[in-house]
Amino acid sequence: MSPRSYRLIGADGAPYTSAAKGSLGGHRGTKIYGQLDCPSALRAIARGGPYARHRVFFADESTAVSAGYRPCAICMRLRYAEWKKSPRR
Repeated sequence: MSPRSYRLIGADGAPYTSAAKGSLGGHRGTKIYGQLDCPSALRAIARGGPYARHRVFFADESTAVSAGYRPCAICMRLRYAEWKKSPRR
């Protein structure tokens, strides 16, 4: 049996295969990242539709930010508040 592999998004926004699971999830369309158990993302997945097709995963927060994603306002409130105040956004 071969080891499990995971498809993650790198800092350049391109997908790559990893032996380790991602620690954060995101949505390709909205360019938002957050915790894997984010209530907002879980509701969207449960509703079905296209959300799950656009779900992406990141190894860590710095990779998500480098890939151009912003923090979720629901599950990452403090990071979102910092991002919103940032002059670079």
